[in-house]
Amino acid sequence: MNMLPVEFFIAFRYLKARKKGFFSLLTTFIAIGGTSLGVAALVVTLAVMSGFQGDIRNKILGIQPHIVVIRIDGELFKDYLQIENKIKTNNAVLNVSPFIYKQGVIRSLGSAASTGVVIKAINYENEDSMLGLSKQITIADINFNGKKIGEKSIILGNELAKGIAVGAGDEVFLMFPGDFRSIPKMYKFTVSAVVQSGMYDFDSSLGFIDLEEGQKLFSMQDEITGFDVNTNDFDRAVTTASQLQKDLSYPYRVKAWIEMNRNLFSALKLEKIMMFLILGLIILVAAFNIISNLLLLSVQKSKEIGIMSAMGFSKFSISKIFFYEGLIVGSSGTALGITFGLVVSFVLKYFNIFKLPKGIYYVDKLPVTVIPADIVMVAASAFIITVAAGIYPAYQVSKLEPLEAIRYG
Repeated sequence: MNMLPVEFFIAFRYLKARKKGFFSLLTTFIAIGGTSLGVAALVVTLAVMSGFQGDIRNKILGIQPHIVVIRIDGELFKDYLQIENKIKTNNAVLNVSPFIYKQGVIRSLGSAASTGVVIKAINYENEDSMLGLSKQITIADINFNGKKIGEKSIILGNELAKGIAVGAGDEVFLMFPGDFRSIPKMYKFTVSAVVQSGMYDFDSSLGFIDLEEGQKLFSMQDEITGFDVNTNDFDRAVTTASQLQKDLSYPYRVKAWIEMNRNLFSALKLEKIMMFLILGLIILVAAFNIISNLLLLSVQKSKEIGIMSAMGFSKFSISKIFFYEGLIVGSSGTALGITFGLVVSFVLKYFNIFKLPKGIYYVDKLPVTVIPADIVMVAASAFIITVAAGIYPAYQVSKLEPLEAIRYG
């Protein structure tokens, strides 16, 4: 205490010595409690929202690569090995996997149920090393070896399989539209496995077949429709995509995973910002409590203020006492709020308190991720608001005249 300014020492004594001022002591606790509550609510909310955002990102990257390379003109990659080698020259690229996309209709053999499907013909081992498809398989046929999808075999998304009432080992029809002069082509496939990525849009519409099988079906001898590319850092995928775009140029289009899901992540970011602003109002209310508490204290201590002025304390020194009061209250509330918020976040993360219906959310507990930058932002915002709350009472105290303060205090 001796190393601190005398004004800080007096401010701390004022906070401790409230023998005759129970009401002002109560308002002090309310101000600290309000700040703590607002800060804790912000910490927990941002941790949960960051957890959901991270969970969605992981699910997307479990079914989408970091980068996709396609042609703008809609033509096929005819000599795709040359383009593949060019992509691999980028130091940030880890894996490259060619694919074929086709839209069609899938129908179960045992019923009339049918629906639209997006068929992606892939090299399973390459795609599995990039996306971890084998980890998403919920049920597999006994003939599926986990290395190659197989001839006339297909892997379906979980929701798609449910929609047409099929499972592993069942047979389905795939129908693809022909040109104006030919009838649609129909093929019979066996469901070799069912995958669940956790993203409904993919699970309800996507099917995988072998790349060589796709080239045979669609009469593509040595042609593909694009490349999946994985990098050594998904956070830098946009930068790597820009570099590849310069290297490949027209007619190739290089898109990072963030671009392909821009609307989703923009909405999540906006929601996080709005929650920060809304819950920040709790801290603002606490700041008004701090103001009222300091104004009440200035009235109670008006006689002491007059005595300190007579002893030689400057108006600036006296105003600093009440500014330090606000600083102590705000800092205490912020520190308690951060601590309580982190404890609650830890409990939510490691203890399954709130059980979620997995059929709806694909998770059975709240995903919680504490990001240090969020904690710093919350602490800084709360500190600035609460410290600013002490400025007006300090200014009001500095205007008190010593004689009047002693006479009427």
